[in-house]
Amino acid sequence: MMSFSTNGLGRTIGWLTFFAMIILAWLAMFMMARMSGVDVIGRPVGDNMMPMETFGALFPMWAIMMAAMMLPTMIPTLRSYEDLMASANGTRAGWMGVLLGYFIIWAAFGALISFAQVLLLDWGLIDGLGIAASGWFAATLLIVVGLFQFSRTKEMCHGVCHSPAMYFVGHWKTGFSGGLRMGLGLGAFCVGCCWGFMALGFVGGVMSLLWMGLATLFMILEKVPQIGHKVTKPMGVLLIAAGLSVAVATL
Repeated sequence: MMSFSTNGLGRTIGWLTFFAMIILAWLAMFMMARMSGVDVIGRPVGDNMMPMETFGALFPMWAIMMAAMMLPTMIPTLRSYEDLMASANGTRAGWMGVLLGYFIIWAAFGALISFAQVLLLDWGLIDGLGIAASGWFAATLLIVVGLFQFSRTKEMCHGVCHSPAMYFVGHWKTGFSGGLRMGLGLGAFCVGCCWGFMALGFVGGVMSLLWMGLATLFMILEKVPQIGHKVTKPMGVLLIAAGLSVAVATL
């Protein structure tokens, strides 16, 4: 008979809860975009009924955005944990711990970028919708994130995100607390790998669902075993080229 901790009802409930969280997060972002008076691209089309200018208003938005964008990228990681559950004495509670630890780190990053958005707004580099108010700022951000794609830090962090099974083998801990610790570690590497794509929200507007969708899709592709290493540097080239184009247009 199948164990509840590794198969059957426990697995079904876990995955249904996981996908429900993603769907609810995207629905929440859609509603916030509508209330902010922007279209799918992030362009103002109506009155902003939900100003995002204080940390208290920004942090919940960024936390929900982290769930919408980053939880889908966790699918390979959670599947890798499941593959090790039978052979390494893992549990469904540990699986949930990995998920929680991962989200805690991204929520912490959400707090950091919320604070950064308040500063950028105070400095006049972005407007109330999180859209770059300076062509030079947008160009610099694109080029910096593009160059980061070629860095050793990106390579190291992407290596862990791309092969989570190896991380589990080297850091295996059992139970919920063990899963939580591994999730925190994996989340830290993931932030190191993907922070730039979150920062690029300031180029087109942090409420742009189009940017959110494209960034999420690319981060998922980066973690696909067959193609992950093949898309990182080409994306860097595209971002640098985009940054240079924006700089030239700003002259």
